[in-house]
Amino acid sequence: MLYVSHIIGKGRGVLTSKKIERETVIERCPVIVIDADQVNHLKDTELNNYYFCWGKNQESAAIALGLGSIYNHSYTPNAIYRPCLEEQVLEIVAIKKILPNEEITFNYNGTPNDHSPLWGNDQIDWVV
Repeated sequence: MLYVSHIIGKGRGVLTSKKIERETVIERCPVIVIDADQVNHLKDTELNNYYFCWGKNQESAAIALGLGSIYNHSYTPNAIYRPCLEEQVLEIVAIKKILPNEEITFNYNGTPNDHSPLWGNDQIDWVV
């Protein structure tokens, strides 16, 4: 039911072919955990745009497999991401009803109502 498509002005994004009800787990993405002492190395790579903060104190990083690192950011998201540290899984969960062929987005800041700028740029409402 999930598919990747080109989103005008954004690049790739994740969409659904079927309606998704609120509170539905959309995807459980296994992650590759990157130790805290290696996180700074990501900053000089393309992976800098795709990792999630990870760990009890968010000292590490994680690269989500599956479609996990393809979902776009929005300050008005229809989903959230939930780190499951012990399972090393990132859950994507609907916070609103999502209609067929609608893009699934979440707020990269972690909570739906956090309007903090991303990477120092408050004009960004998405990231490819």
